[in-house]
Amino acid sequence: MVEDNVNVAESRAVHKWLRKFDLKTMGPAIALIILCIIGYSLNTAFLSDGNITNLLTRSAFIGIIAVGATFVITAGGIDLSVGSMAAVISGLMIMIMNNALETFGTGITTVLIGCGCSIILGVGAGWVNGFLTTKGKIEAFIVTLGTMGIYRSLVTYFADGGTLSLDFDLRDTYGPIYYGSFLGLPIPVWVFIAVSILGWILLNRTLFGRYCTAIGSNESVAKYSAINVDRIKTYTYIIQGLCVAMATIIYVPRLGSASASTGVLWELEAIAAVIIGGTVLKGGYGRIVGTILGALILTTIGNILNFTDLISNYLNGTMQGLIIIVAVWLQRADWKKGSNK
Repeated sequence: MVEDNVNVAESRAVHKWLRKFDLKTMGPAIALIILCIIGYSLNTAFLSDGNITNLLTRSAFIGIIAVGATFVITAGGIDLSVGSMAAVISGLMIMIMNNALETFGTGITTVLIGCGCSIILGVGAGWVNGFLTTKGKIEAFIVTLGTMGIYRSLVTYFADGGTLSLDFDLRDTYGPIYYGSFLGLPIPVWVFIAVSILGWILLNRTLFGRYCTAIGSNESVAKYSAINVDRIKTYTYIIQGLCVAMATIIYVPRLGSASASTGVLWELEAIAAVIIGGTVLKGGYGRIVGTILGALILTTIGNILNFTDLISNYLNGTMQGLIIIVAVWLQRADWKKGSNK
């Protein structure tokens, strides 16, 4: 009799755990584990120190931008301009540092001037997107589609159709920011970790994060709840611009140049990372941890394509596009299922 009661209790505990188990939440983590297994089965070099370091570093750039995109999408917005924004900020950053050489030389002062200008440009570009969306009463899709074209054409104009390059070897004073490491992890990865932690705190432990969720869930109700909707939505775009600037600062040392092709498809990767991570595209729910996993998943997929000839690496964008479509379809399926209950 006692044994039967124990079995019943254990069975109830298992059922309770299964009810709490959210496949939507755990899905990205499970998918990443499966991808790692696939990558290792295709080539044991997948788990080598060099490849893991490269994978994490590549994830850092898109991941930082995706953290900003999480706020925008959670509040019911969208930003298609992040790739072009990164390109024009990179170009202007390089131009500013080249001009500063005459006065400050190749020292750290020149680098700090470039980084400071990058932050200002990112915040400014984000504010423009937010202002036009809120005060201009223009759909975010249209605004950011327009600024995407503007930013891309500007960097092409500044480069005169070619490439903007630094006039000095950035690795001498600035290289450690990209090529250096701390406790075995590259510096860009540490920046990604710091941005992710701050993003998680801001979204989950502050009024601002709750306001973003409320606005994304129902903007009209949020207005009646005395939430300054325009201000909060503008701040989300400013955060997005700041994240783009941060990603640019650690990206420039990689090539030391910028052109019209810089940042191409970054907006697709950022949005894909956010959606894969479980953030609802129509707004109202966001997950920073999911976004981190989403960025890692996308980078891992690209990395695996480099290890196999089954699918061309040139189809990486196709894979990302399909992932977005499937992820949004699954979200709609969950929503419809919930509405029928």
